Amino acid sequence: MAAGGAAATRLQRGAVFLYDAGFGPHFLLAGRITPASLPPQPATAPSARAMSTAALDPVRNPLRHDAQVIGLVGLAHGVSHFYHLLLAPLFPWIRAEFGLSYAELGLLMTVFFAVSAVVQTASGFVVDRVGARPVLFAGLAFLGSAALLLSAGNGYAALLAGAAVAGLGNGVFHPADFTLLNKHVSQPRLGHAFSVHGISGNLGWAAAPLFLVTIANLASWRVALAAASVVAFAVLAVLVVLRHVLDPREVSGAVGRPAAKAAGGSLLGFLRLPQVWVCWAFFLLTTFSAAGIQSFAPTALTYLYGMPFTLATASYTIYMLCSAGGMVVGGFAASRTSNHDRLIAISFTVSGLIAILVGLNLFPALLVPVLMGLIGFGAGIAGPSRDLLVRAAAPAGATGRVYGVVYSGLDIGLACGPLFFGALMDAQLPAWVFFMIGGFQLISIFTAVTVGNGNRSRRGAAAPAA
Repeated sequence: MAAGGAAATRLQRGAVFLYDAGFGPHFLLAGRITPASLPPQPATAPSARAMSTAALDPVRNPLRHDAQVIGLVGLAHGVSHFYHLLLAPLFPWIRAEFGLSYAELGLLMTVFFAVSAVVQTASGFVVDRVGARPVLFAGLAFLGSAALLLSAGNGYAALLAGAAVAGLGNGVFHPADFTLLNKHVSQPRLGHAFSVHGISGNLGWAAAPLFLVTIANLASWRVALAAASVVAFAVLAVLVVLRHVLDPREVSGAVGRPAAKAAGGSLLGFLRLPQVWVCWAFFLLTTFSAAGIQSFAPTALTYLYGMPFTLATASYTIYMLCSAGGMVVGGFAASRTSNHDRLIAISFTVSGLIAILVGLNLFPALLVPVLMGLIGFGAGIAGPSRDLLVRAAAPAGATGRVYGVVYSGLDIGLACGPLFFGALMDAQLPAWVFFMIGGFQLISIFTAVTVGNGNRSRRGAAAPAA
C-alpha cells in the first residue's frame, strides 16, 4: 500500500474510534475526514447509544462505558461489605436488650457467613444461566429485606433468621460482580476494575460502624438497621435506573448454549479442574489471615505492646487505609503483567514477614502503626492480581460458577477465622495471632504460584494451536 493510502487508513481508523467514543459524526478532524469517507457500516450495525449498553468489544470499549460499569459494580460491592458489619457494631445494644451471651452473638455472624458460602457456590451456576444483572439486583433486595427483618426482631430466633437472609443476599455478589466486570470492561482496564472493586469493599467496611453506631446513639439500634435497609434499597434503585449499562446481553455466551462443555464436559465438569480448588485454598488461607487482623489485631496489640486501645485501633485503621492505597497501586501493577502470581508472591512475602516481626515484639509501640500500614499495603497490592489470577484459571463459559466456588473459600475463612484466632486469644497467645496471620499469607504464596504456573502452561499450549 502506498504511504498516502496507509496514512489515510490510519486517519480513518482514528475517526472511527472517536466516533465510537461518542464524539459524533460532527468530529471531522479539521475537515480531513467526512462521514462519507468513513468505512461503510452494515445496515444492522447498532447505534452509538446501543453500543454503550451492549457487551462491547473487549479491546476498545469507550472509557465512559467501562467507568460506568466499574462504578456501578463497585457501589454494589461496597453495600455487600457494609452488610458484613451490619450486626457487629450493634452488639452492645442487642446484647443489652435480649440478654445474649457473646457466643450467641458470635453465632449470628457464623450463620451469616455460612449461608453466604453455600449461596455463593450456588449463585455462580445461576449467574451463568440467567445472567449477572438480575442476580445482583436480587442480592441487594435480600440485603435490604434482611435489615428490615432484623430491625423488627423480637427475639433471638428472629435475629438468626435475619442473619440468614442477609447471608443469602451477600452470597451472590462475587459471582455476579466479577462476571459483569469480565464481560463488560476492556481487558487492559481489568486491573483497575478489580482495584476499584476491592477498594469499594474496604470503604463499605469502614462506613458501616460509623453509620450504624452514630444512628444507634442518636436513636436506637432498630432505627440504625432500618436506615441500613434504606442504603441497600437506594443502591438497588440506582442500579435499576442505570440497568442499561449492565445489559443482559452479556450472558448471550452462556444462556441457551452448552458452554459448560468447555469447562470439562458437563455442568459440574469444572469441579474436576485442579486450578479451581487451588484457587479456593488460596482464598481460604488469605481470608483466614485477614479475619485475624479484622477480629483481634487491636486486642492482641494491647496485650503485646501495652499500648492504649485507641492507638491499637488507630493501627488497624491505618492498616485499612494502606490496604486501600495498595489496591490502587496493585491495579496499575496488575495491568502491566500477566504473571499475577509473582506479584502476589512478592506482596505477601513482605506483608507476611512484617506480621511475624510484629508478633516478635521487637519494636517500640509507636512504630506499630507503621508496621501495620506496611502489612495492609502489601495485602492491598495483591488484591487485583488475586482476582485476575482466578479469571485466568476459569474455563470458558464457566466464569460465574468458578467465581462462586472459589469465593466460597472467602466466606468460610471469614466464618471460621475468628473462631481460630479467638482460641489463640483465650489461650493468652497474642503473639501467635500475628505469627499465624503472617504464616497464612506465606503459605498462600504456594497456592498462588501453583495456579500461575498452570495458567502459563495453558497459555503456552494454546499458543501453537493459535
